[in-house]
Amino acid sequence: MAADKSEKKQYTADDISVLEGLEPVRKRPGMYIGSTGPQGLHHLIKEIFDNSRDEAMAGECTRIEVALLPNNYVRVVDNGRGIPVDKHKKTGVSALETIMTVLHAGGKFGNGGYSVSGGLHGVGASVVNALSEHLKVEVHRDGGYHVQEYHAGKVKAPVKKLKASDYRGTITTFKPDVEIFKEIKFNWNAIVSHYREQAYLVSGTRIELIDAREYKKPLKLDEKIWLHDEGLPVPHLAYYFEGGIVSMVKHYNKLQTPVHKNIFSVKKKIEDIEVEVSLQYVDDIGDRIIAFANNISTPGGGMHVTGFKTALTRIINKYSQKNKILTEKEGSFDGSDIIEGLTAVVSVKMPEIQFEGQTKDKLGSPEARGAVETVFGEAFETYIEENPDDIKNIIKKATLALRARKAAKIAKDSILRKGALEGMTLPGKLADCQAKAASDSELFIVEGDSAGGTAKQGRDRKHQAILPLRGKILNVERARLDKMLANEQVKNLVIALGTSIGETFDLDKIRYHKIIIATDADVDGSHIRTLGLTLFYRYFKQVIEAGYLYIAQPPLYKISKGKELHYVYNDEEKAQILKKLGVADADVQESEEGEEAEVVEDEPSKKKVGKVSLQRYKGLGEMNADELWSTTMNPETRILKQVSITDAQDAERIFDILMGSDVAPRKTFIQTNAKMAELDV
Repeated sequence: MAADKSEKKQYTADDISVLEGLEPVRKRPGMYIGSTGPQGLHHLIKEIFDNSRDEAMAGECTRIEVALLPNNYVRVVDNGRGIPVDKHKKTGVSALETIMTVLHAGGKFGNGGYSVSGGLHGVGASVVNALSEHLKVEVHRDGGYHVQEYHAGKVKAPVKKLKASDYRGTITTFKPDVEIFKEIKFNWNAIVSHYREQAYLVSGTRIELIDAREYKKPLKLDEKIWLHDEGLPVPHLAYYFEGGIVSMVKHYNKLQTPVHKNIFSVKKKIEDIEVEVSLQYVDDIGDRIIAFANNISTPGGGMHVTGFKTALTRIINKYSQKNKILTEKEGSFDGSDIIEGLTAVVSVKMPEIQFEGQTKDKLGSPEARGAVETVFGEAFETYIEENPDDIKNIIKKATLALRARKAAKIAKDSILRKGALEGMTLPGKLADCQAKAASDSELFIVEGDSAGGTAKQGRDRKHQAILPLRGKILNVERARLDKMLANEQVKNLVIALGTSIGETFDLDKIRYHKIIIATDADVDGSHIRTLGLTLFYRYFKQVIEAGYLYIAQPPLYKISKGKELHYVYNDEEKAQILKKLGVADADVQESEEGEEAEVVEDEPSKKKVGKVSLQRYKGLGEMNADELWSTTMNPETRILKQVSITDAQDAERIFDILMGSDVAPRKTFIQTNAKMAELDV
């Protein structure tokens, strides 16, 4: 039966909303900064910093300062030309106000402001303004000191010239809006990693980072622009690199053994595209290709990386064929053989740039491919002619990779494909769950049979699977795939996951959407957890990127008094609970067996103070099934830490320390961080 048309809601011009000014940004912030989570929060700093950095790229700025201040404020300072403050002909207000309040207004759209830029001045600054509870811009230029303030993107008053000034530059101070961001918590380590990287890319520019969030006293200004003086007692780092991306390659390879002595580098402009490439091979089975477009990191790669890889593969294969290095059966190198052990930085600068996505993850400008292929290709052919020993060592490295790749394929075919055709069953150690959908299933990877037995008893059989791994998982940092698949523990994990591995990896076939590494809270447990993370990072990176990998957080202590029971996860929490129960933490820690003291020790892991009992768990196997369920496995009460890759290059360096050949830094790192609850890999 036809519906009564008179009852239908009419769709007219009155239904069309027109958002003015910066309202679209506040209405849909994710469209402009990617998300309102940690990534979007840190993106605000990048947008303001990028404006200062573009001044440096234009040769107008030599110093940039980024400071985290109390009460969630951030301050970015540069000694560039200063944002123009004279009246804009089209808007009728100052250029500063136009830039800060109008989308797509800035010095990067026309011909006069910047020949090369990363961000879009009007877009970035205005978006930050829209998403800030309070923002203040101070401009030193044309002999004057000018100020304007905003609330949620709205102007408080016209630009004011407060006094004369002999300085020049822009100071932007902003406070992200709590109505937009769920949690305002800046990651200092991530900030340091990103802006240290920028210092390599803008060689000759000094970049300073200050964490003054806990500094309650009035902050001093140096020369009326810079936030600090030398005596400011807060974390303060300064980066300045004359060597540019060659210094960056050295930095990434400092814990590695070079395959060849000379670091290759080229910097050349072809038409209006500037190409810069530096590379060095090291004795490693991984690779690091760090790419930038107009100094913006492009972890997704893009046209410039494609051009680089194409030229590199072509030239090395050409050299190999000319010198008859590979047998007819071996054929030629493919891309994976060529990049094994490679550390390379690829940077392009161009006036018109296209990114794929608002967050600029991947370069889409097709002309960048041809420019990189031409500039790098010509320079690298000259390099191998002038450095015959270097190219011989590079070819030797690639040959090993090719032979290992072919051996790994044979191993995979025999272990995985053939096994699957013959009806390979799941590992005998695996206690699988009843649920069939991956979204309803989770896998606990536990250390040893003892913890495995307890976990199997305490689990929710419908949704939770248990896989005990005996001993320490193979160190995969330098283990090739064929060797890995010969390891029983690794093979069991690969089969349990269902994704296969290497070239045949398929994330869609994963059997669990929560994979939880649960190890003991001691140094050995930390080491095993690190080995597990390394395995996933090297061979199942897509699992981490999909958000499927977690770290369990079992309690360190059980504190009981009568019927009152507390599970605590760190020493600070333990001290708080003991204080609440009237027990001094120091008494518990300092008591010795046999002493006549308030604390009497019954056994190594249990101490009593009157009716208060404190037990430290040395491992998951010490818990009974009910305890393990309620503290570590119950979705209603457990604490899980999701593993994410926010900075793949930083993660690489951490794994180099932990899994590399140099024992001293690895031992120091593990002993220092074994009991840290927060893991962000």
